[in-house]
Amino acid sequence: MSTTKDTSLQITGMTCAACANRIEKGLKKLEGVEEANVNFALERSQIKYNPEVTNIEAFQKKIQSLGFDVVMEKADFNVTGMTCAACSARIEKGLNKLEGVTKATVNLALETASVEYNPSLLNKTDIVKRVEKLGYGAAVKDEKGQESEDHRAKEIEIQTGKFIFSLILSLPLLWAMVGHFSFTAFIYVPDMFMNPWVQLALATPVQFIVGKQFYVGAYKALRNKSANMDVLVALGTSAAYFYSVYLSFLSIGSNAHMVELYYETSAILITLIILGKLFEARAKGKSSEAIKKLMGLQAKKATVFRDGVEVEVELEDVIVGDIIYIKPGEKVPVDGEIVEGRSALDESMLTGESVPVDKTIGDHVIGATINKNGFLKVKATKVGRDTALAQIIKVVEEAQGSKAPIQRMADQISGIFVPIVVGIAIITFLVWYFVVSPGDFANALENMIAVLVIACPCALGLATPTSIMAGSGRSAEFGILFKGGEHLEMTHKITTVILDKTGTVTKGTPTLTDVLLTSNQNETELLQLIGTAEKQSEHPLAEAIVAGIKEKGIEFKETESFEAIPGFGIKAVIDGKEVVIGTRKLMAQHQIELGDALITMEQLEESGKTAMLVAIDGLYTGIVAVADTIKETSQAAVARLKNMGIEVIMITGDNQRTAEAIAKEAGIDHVIAEVLPEGKAEEVKKLQNQGKKVAMVGDGINDAPALATADIGMAIGTGTDVAMEAADITLIRGDLNSIADAIYMSKKTIRNIKQNLFWAFGYNTLGIPVAAVGFLAPWLAGAAMAFSSVSVVLNALRLQKVKLNK
Repeated sequence: MSTTKDTSLQITGMTCAACANRIEKGLKKLEGVEEANVNFALERSQIKYNPEVTNIEAFQKKIQSLGFDVVMEKADFNVTGMTCAACSARIEKGLNKLEGVTKATVNLALETASVEYNPSLLNKTDIVKRVEKLGYGAAVKDEKGQESEDHRAKEIEIQTGKFIFSLILSLPLLWAMVGHFSFTAFIYVPDMFMNPWVQLALATPVQFIVGKQFYVGAYKALRNKSANMDVLVALGTSAAYFYSVYLSFLSIGSNAHMVELYYETSAILITLIILGKLFEARAKGKSSEAIKKLMGLQAKKATVFRDGVEVEVELEDVIVGDIIYIKPGEKVPVDGEIVEGRSALDESMLTGESVPVDKTIGDHVIGATINKNGFLKVKATKVGRDTALAQIIKVVEEAQGSKAPIQRMADQISGIFVPIVVGIAIITFLVWYFVVSPGDFANALENMIAVLVIACPCALGLATPTSIMAGSGRSAEFGILFKGGEHLEMTHKITTVILDKTGTVTKGTPTLTDVLLTSNQNETELLQLIGTAEKQSEHPLAEAIVAGIKEKGIEFKETESFEAIPGFGIKAVIDGKEVVIGTRKLMAQHQIELGDALITMEQLEESGKTAMLVAIDGLYTGIVAVADTIKETSQAAVARLKNMGIEVIMITGDNQRTAEAIAKEAGIDHVIAEVLPEGKAEEVKKLQNQGKKVAMVGDGINDAPALATADIGMAIGTGTDVAMEAADITLIRGDLNSIADAIYMSKKTIRNIKQNLFWAFGYNTLGIPVAAVGFLAPWLAGAAMAFSSVSVVLNALRLQKVKLNK
């Protein structure tokens, strides 16, 4: 007999009762839904359903397909007590089974859990309780995304103490073990160390005080019908310890010392595993250094003007609208707009440009950049989690905590690994005890322990997440923000890159490129007249001309009269001279003879420039040309992509002649011109249908559909928020070299992951049979197991040293 469940979902996007009715009807059509009621006023749905047939995820998908959305929240948690991949897999499985959770991912390397859940059904406390019920610890990350306490530092401190305590007690046992071989008979061993009761006294604290964590972990795992590394360690060391205790009691009444004891096996194993955990914890700490570096860029305090006085406040206390005082040499605390002052700002942390950028009233400033020389008053526009730096930190954190598809295989294997290993260990014991050396319990036990210890799946669980952490963190240092591990994995497969023209290949702002005068003109005087006339115009091309003339240090005069002629140009009177600047038609209207100027004008237009004719007092005087010039790095970046075997295509809404001129200058062979915004996404699909893996690179709102359609969408970070939201990767520096850098980092990271997985799989595949046939002593197996985890993490950390090829 099937049971029914009730659930409640908060819905957004409804505008009237008809919306509620549509959602209600849609939900009732789902198989397994017995009743559905949608309350428009409360924006809430109540659903009664059969959980064996359907689930909350199906309701969410249905509501979204109808054009509405379900309110979901996302929370991050610090998780403690995980020892291997089986632990993280078990927590993930347990959280995903929790009613109201739509997605949960647990990262062993970061020791975090990221959970998307329905706030109508459960809260953060419920999630913490679930993790605790599974036998682990959990705490909600604070609002800043930082850990409320540095639990990793605390863990390192505890493990260090345990290791030193365990080492002191284990060294005499190791001394005794080394000294009793025939070929080491020359080594002096104190007689006391050979006494079974002394050995018992030394081994017991190691077994039950230091080794308590393995027993607790094993109990929790088995209670939840699972198995992990703790089970293997507890089984292996307990077998050695209790068999030695049994032999110790057999020695009562005998004067001879029992040398064939295995106390050192269990004690040294625990000591080595604790040492491995200590190395692992230290290495894990290093893998999140990218986040620490980014957080370190933030200013800690800000000087604000409130209630007529200057006060210094904590960064968290700054609110939108505050006027902030920033002295020379200080960091800009938040994103804002300059309301008073002028200065040069060092924006290298964001743009990679080492040359400071001049800023004045009306210009925007970004938090964490450095004010070099002037005093500024800045109005806060974005604070806290809305600042550019906070968004960058959030993207990097989410990328480091996400899973790449390549990790799924490792997760599946690690989930069934431990039970298989226990089975192999039992078979090893039976084969040795009954077949290979019948009746030799000690030998069979040693080989069984070696199998249990060598097969720990720690390396398997760490192989992918540590590489993703290190790779995405290093990429962030180069101004490349991967939104998730899946994008980091996909990028190396890209075969075709489509570049938007304006703002991507080009600078996105017109600049004055040419001033061609007739031979009898004084350039400075003429430019003064042109600049003075154009200063009155609001047209973007006029702004480019004025800015270009200003750069030459030319001062402007006053205009006596000014007239803008839309679509044609301008006319002004300056110092009694009539200045006309504009198109061929404007010159024709004023009956101005142009001679060979039209040929020159066409040549300029063929090179992708907008040319304007100039006449003074009815006589043709020259041509000024304006163009949206390509970025200095575009040509080299395109060449890099071609050298990597990647096809480069430029797409634009501009006319074919201008587009081809820009493409030729940038070294791009393929051009798709005169394309409407929606057409860009269609062009992406056409290339995908040819079997190509396509990356779309753009910076504008009109690029968003194409960015979302492409296999990988890359947004130029200097562009719009909409483009960055639609993209999978944000290239903060606005430099096309970042495209090649992103692909290079993806290739490096995937290669690193494959190396780790090969080592982890190969290590276990080789280690288990070697241990099973008796070629591996248990203490050596413990050392090898510890080394495997540390080596995987250290290999991943090599990504933090990657240098980009230019």
